[in-house]
Amino acid sequence: MPYLTRTRQDPTATGFGTGLGVPGVAHPLLAPDEWNRLGRPGTPLHWVVLDVADGPGVQPDPHCLEAAGRLRNAGVRVLGHIDAAYGLRGFGEIISDAHRFHDWYQVDGFLLDRCPAGREDLPEVRRAVATLRVIHEDAHVVLGHGTHPYPGYAEHADQLVTFSGPWSDYRWSQVAEWTADHPPERFCHFVHGVPRPHLEEALRIARWQGAGTIYFTDHSDRGSGRAAPADPWQALPGYWDDIVSRVGTGVSE
Repeated sequence: MPYLTRTRQDPTATGFGTGLGVPGVAHPLLAPDEWNRLGRPGTPLHWVVLDVADGPGVQPDPHCLEAAGRLRNAGVRVLGHIDAAYGLRGFGEIISDAHRFHDWYQVDGFLLDRCPAGREDLPEVRRAVATLRVIHEDAHVVLGHGTHPYPGYAEHADQLVTFSGPWSDYRWSQVAEWTADHPPERFCHFVHGVPRPHLEEALRIARWQGAGTIYFTDHSDRGSGRAAPADPWQALPGYWDDIVSRVGTGVSE
């Protein structure tokens, strides 16, 4: 299998263990149980993304503020979801979203979702990231490319999402050679449609490809009939307790 072709650095070598990065959960009024489960002590979370309404929304939402506050009080990093629309959104729109997330929800950083990945887009993304760090000096910045970007992006963010997609693609995916120059804590994988019997295989792929932050779910993006694609991240996976146990005890290591 392609993902077996390379030897990766052990995540524990840097003192950084594999953990979960939750790319988004439905509004707290729609998914109260999910938000409560995320705050349970001992859950191996690296961070949780807050997406109020395709971003921070147009006014403060007290329910989201409360949910984010509970997580932060539990020691969980909360990131604001900002859509870069693969470079179609302007710099001003991105920074406006960041200001609102910071002012209204006191987020710990940002996920710049649908981030461009090409070399030609790097200067504008670099400018945006630098400004995010002005807004929040200690911001944890994740670039959500969803694929392996031009290597230079790794110099400007804390983490890169180098895979986001279905299990049918992930199980045969290959890792870019340049990622071997960086520790696993720099990379994230989001995979939907992972059947429970293949969960252990998915964890092994992430380890072999050097991804220290992961999120696997059995939900898929398949809408019913002619409906728009579903959001597979809105609810926690059906095997949430299982993956928490496996990651929390280092089974995937």
